[in-house]
Amino acid sequence: MSEQVVKNGNAVERGRTRTIVQIAMLGAIAGVLMNLEFPLPFLAPSFYQLDFSEIPVLVGSFAMGPVAGVLTELVKILVHLVTKGTMTAGVGDVANFIFGCTYVVPAGIIYRMHGKKSRKHAVAGMAVGIILTTVAACFMNVFVLLPAYGKAFGMPVSAFVEMGSAVHSAVNGLFSFALLILVPFNLFKYTLTSVIVFIVYKRIRVVLKGD
Repeated sequence: MSEQVVKNGNAVERGRTRTIVQIAMLGAIAGVLMNLEFPLPFLAPSFYQLDFSEIPVLVGSFAMGPVAGVLTELVKILVHLVTKGTMTAGVGDVANFIFGCTYVVPAGIIYRMHGKKSRKHAVAGMAVGIILTTVAACFMNVFVLLPAYGKAFGMPVSAFVEMGSAVHSAVNGLFSFALLILVPFNLFKYTLTSVIVFIVYKRIRVVLKGD
């Protein structure tokens, strides 16, 4: 009986160690991917850039659960800060962490809900994550981030609106900026991430042995 308890304890410890290693590995990959960003001038001003750092984070949330997703997101931000630093006094990095968690946590919860891990649950989880993150990005950018950036760089908020109008002529205020710039940009970014994860996850899961 005691021998069985020891074996079970060792198995739990090995599982915990494997999870920690996987979180660190996925977070490091995500941190590197966060450094590889590029603009989408047809969708948004150049200070909004696309990267694929949420792919490893979402994989971790699917494979190991939403808590692991949050920890992977945290490792990602730390790796990014160490390797590249911040241009926004940390404001952008905190926002990135919040948006990342808003995306991967509901996706991970719905995917693993009631122990059912199906394509249907994956798609539903990613769809909810995309919608929630897009809404959060609109509110945070309009009410927190853009004013904070403007204050940090000595720019009026109207300057950001002007940058948005250069992309979409109908942008004439913060509301239209959110509707015509932030919504399309975030829908494109997180939908593309979701499609990629949907395609590659089954193969990666075999390596991670999350199921």
